[in-house]
Amino acid sequence: MPLIIVTTSPRVAPGLLTERAWAVLRNERVLTGSADHPVLPYLEGVSAEVRTDPAGVAAESRDGVVVWLAAQDGDEAFLRAVGHAALAMPEPPEIELVPGSYDLPGARVLDMVTVMDRLRRECPWDGKQTHESLVPYLLEEAYEVLETIEAGDYPALREELGDLLFQVVFHARVAQEREDGFDIDDVAGAIVDKLVRRHPHVFAGLEVADADEVNANWEAIKRAERAAKGDSSPLDGVPMGQPALSLAAQLLRRGGDQADFTPEGSELGLRLFALVREARAAGLDPEAELRQVARAYKAHVESGVSTGGRNARTGE
Repeated sequence: MPLIIVTTSPRVAPGLLTERAWAVLRNERVLTGSADHPVLPYLEGVSAEVRTDPAGVAAESRDGVVVWLAAQDGDEAFLRAVGHAALAMPEPPEIELVPGSYDLPGARVLDMVTVMDRLRRECPWDGKQTHESLVPYLLEEAYEVLETIEAGDYPALREELGDLLFQVVFHARVAQEREDGFDIDDVAGAIVDKLVRRHPHVFAGLEVADADEVNANWEAIKRAERAAKGDSSPLDGVPMGQPALSLAAQLLRRGGDQADFTPEGSELGLRLFALVREARAAGLDPEAELRQVARAYKAHVESGVSTGGRNARTGE
């Protein structure tokens, strides 16, 4: 007789199961490892029997079809023991796996939210952090993501993106505690709404010729959004605390060349600003261009040091 194993995801509401899972759970003998399994309250008229002996679970299948409702953590060790016990039987049962529910894309983000909530409540360090105290970590993680991309280290990129995601979830969790606060769903909802609004060619049937037209539409929609909020300057919202090359490039992109602008500042500052303007005209990112050269310089100096060459700073 078959031994049917039904698995479920802890990230999906327990009453949402596949048609096949509902059929076997309602029509066959059900065994499980705990009387507190989250799915059990939804099985009207089904009396599940609790078993903790793997060999006993395997043996039950000799008398008819048996359904094992697996624990939501996977039950791996227990199920492995059931499998070994079944194979040792004179007539091993046929084992069928029936997924009752599947994780949707992004399901592990729910785990991140759960972990963050517990850290905020139970960890003394996490519990005392504020938006302001977390700023250095947010910047550090963002630059570490940039570093892995520039180095082409894509295995490391996964880890660094996780660290950056943690900072986003952390800030949302801190904000949740304020009277006028918000939570991670508000954060996700806001960006979803913005992306849908700014991609009418994807979500509203607008026809576009190419990527340039997509970008022009994006900028037009942004201008309309700023006007609706009462922003009078095209430079509203530009973060002034960003690195100076990126700041100058973004200001020029938002404000245009402004031919009537008479620059003020040191000769070096004016030359740097002119170079940013030149890079923008050439379609280049001045921050990225300078970082590339800086990385090459770093590699050159390290190569000289490692081979006993003259140190570029001390001359030794």
